[in-house]
Amino acid sequence: MKKMKALVLRGDAFQIEEVDTPVPSGQQAFVKISYAALNHRDQWIRDGQYAKIQLPAILGSDGSGVVEKVGNDGDKSWIGKEVIINPNINWGNDERFQSKDSQILGMPSHGTLAEYVVVNVDRLHQKPAYLSMEQAAAFPLGGLTAYNALFNKGKVQSGMNVLISGVGGGVAQFAFLFAKAVGANTYVTSSKEKVIEFCKNLGAKDGANYTEKDAVKNLAKSVGGFDIVIDSACGDGMNELIAALKPAGKFVFYGATKGLPSGLNMRQIFWNHLQLLGSTMGSDKDFFKMLDFCNEHKIEPIIDKVFDFKDAVAAFDRMKNSEQFGKILVNIKSV
Repeated sequence: MKKMKALVLRGDAFQIEEVDTPVPSGQQAFVKISYAALNHRDQWIRDGQYAKIQLPAILGSDGSGVVEKVGNDGDKSWIGKEVIINPNINWGNDERFQSKDSQILGMPSHGTLAEYVVVNVDRLHQKPAYLSMEQAAAFPLGGLTAYNALFNKGKVQSGMNVLISGVGGGVAQFAFLFAKAVGANTYVTSSKEKVIEFCKNLGAKDGANYTEKDAVKNLAKSVGGFDIVIDSACGDGMNELIAALKPAGKFVFYGATKGLPSGLNMRQIFWNHLQLLGSTMGSDKDFFKMLDFCNEHKIEPIIDKVFDFKDAVAAFDRMKNSEQFGKILVNIKSV
């Protein structure tokens, strides 16, 4: 059995190891990975803070690469093509929400932090021509999640006031870029002034440092409130964000990294006809729509830092310490 190098998470270790190279069969493709991108999901699995963890695991949901082999002769047209991988597995038949059998590439199925990965051919998409392999690797999970939250749940339109909370995260940066591209008046929050200024230079109307008292409240007051708030934290900052909404506004959240709020201002929610909308990644059709949108608007991801494969654990540590703004990439070709 041929061997390849992969970043392997075990109960007592997290390191690059030599493992068996996977072999495609049936409707599968064998992809040589060029770049992989990290998501918070990867770090949560590393920390044991994710449901139904199965070890050993090769993490990584996002990746770009080149198809080298296929399991079925009918799929040979993919060989040699530069691709990105849709990490969404078994979404199901209902476009609105994932099925009970839904999974994400990178645990339990082995992911992109390896020299090679085997995925079903229907997970492959040709790399958008305007993007480098490095840039393309940043899109899949974050771009799909942002698209679902902003367009399907938020129903964003040009001219709306949109607030992206905690813009330093991967999904949040795509929500910011997508909202701006569609012509929304886009605002951001962050705990870092340099991130706010960076976003303003990219076209954000303004921003607020959420660690400062009444900063979000004052920003909302200055612009007349927000039609949509996109958030992944929840926690006790949720009431402040809900208060920043206009009547009939939408609070769309795709995570709860700060846990449950100690209380919610229910009167404000019903009196102002507000909507609280949960969201996750999005369907396969949404992935096509997301790529079409990115091609149309030439969306380029914000890349924080690219690590060589040998330094992949350090890439995880950068995410763990919340040092990044934008996507952290791992150059698998550097192995």
